[in-house]
Amino acid sequence: MDRCRSRRPRPADGRGRRLGPGTAHRCAPRRTPGGEPIMSLLGSASGDGRKGRVPGPGTGTSSDPEPERLARAALTRVLEPGDEVTGGWLRRMGPMALWRSLLGADDPPEGAGETKVAGLRLRAERASPEADLATVTALGGRFLCPGDDEWPRQLDDLGDARPVGLWVRGTANLRLWALRSVALVGARACTEYGAHVAATLAAGLAERGWSVVSGAAYGVDGAAHRGALAAGGATVAVLASGVDRVYPSGHTELLERIAEQGLIIAELPPGDHPTRSRFIQRNRVIAALTRGTVVVEAALRSGSLATARRAAELGRFTMGVPGPVTSGLSAGVHQLLRGEAAVVADAAEIIELVGSIGDLAPERRGPVLARDLLDPTAARLLEALPVRGAAEARQIACDSGTALEVTQAKLFELQALGFVQRCGPRWELPPRGPSAGGYRRGGS
Repeated sequence: MDRCRSRRPRPADGRGRRLGPGTAHRCAPRRTPGGEPIMSLLGSASGDGRKGRVPGPGTGTSSDPEPERLARAALTRVLEPGDEVTGGWLRRMGPMALWRSLLGADDPPEGAGETKVAGLRLRAERASPEADLATVTALGGRFLCPGDDEWPRQLDDLGDARPVGLWVRGTANLRLWALRSVALVGARACTEYGAHVAATLAAGLAERGWSVVSGAAYGVDGAAHRGALAAGGATVAVLASGVDRVYPSGHTELLERIAEQGLIIAELPPGDHPTRSRFIQRNRVIAALTRGTVVVEAALRSGSLATARRAAELGRFTMGVPGPVTSGLSAGVHQLLRGEAAVVADAAEIIELVGSIGDLAPERRGPVLARDLLDPTAARLLEALPVRGAAEARQIACDSGTALEVTQAKLFELQALGFVQRCGPRWELPPRGPSAGGYRRGGS
């Protein structure tokens, strides 16, 4: 019986090739919600895939999307974000050929394991790319593909980990906003200090025309988004779920404001939920999308540190805001600052690093006191006066190593400036020092 079963002819696909056992059912044409076979929309896998491109590349709002866009939209529901193995398949085969392969119409990708392919084909059977495109269009959004005018070219630095595509909500141009953008990330359970610093930095960046990118999580992320929104600036939320799925639920109002005033982007299609691994992979998009990453507060095992280190690997700037050395929420930042990251304290210092030549932060210095303007001889004589009591000019000259004639002349100058007072033949410091200099021995 087994021998007869092994000789039974296997069904053939549309190109005359014999398929393996258990695959014949995959040859049935799958249909979109509109009733049209998906394979007919994708056309030949060997074709260009961009012929008949819809007007306005990058909008993704056409009711008749081109085959490559449809294939990429489908693959976002099948492939996990950041998977370099499947990203390599996509690079070598192209989106339409890979999609046909995962539908079972073509051979599996070269070198692919049977278990992995079987799991992806289960996902492919449930994919409805046209329904996902219709959902994001109803939200006023769009689906971006690599090569679109709005596609941020810096994401290509991720190589095989580059997103298959991006689902976007909001009216702004993502590529233009990403050209002048900074990521602000940090602890979810941040302190009041961390929230204040994040909001202040975000507002300062927004006021200077820079986009603030973060992950819309609780803590530092939320404070950064709110700071940019409060300043009337640009902010981008990168989600680890679909753009229509509010996570965390406590940020419903915040995400609605971002969708209206800024941009919400995600690799996952509408309706998809976040997982731990997807949060980790989301961080690589934040790192690649921006000119630099600033970590405000982070513990030693914070995912924010992974974002900063990924940014450094991609050649982006990494920065950190120091906190109290007694705070565990700043321990990760301090570790980062001991290595590759730069210390920043305000938006001007961030822009000095990530901005153009000439975007310099103002030089920081303490207040200039009147005594700072004294010439060296006068300053030396002032130091020679006793803190308590008075001294004659000869004693002051001796203690300062200055000629008596010069000492007498300089003492009268110091008297005119209010630094000393004369009591007969003796000289002393005023009881409370001159208001212009506030002089006291020891420098304060």
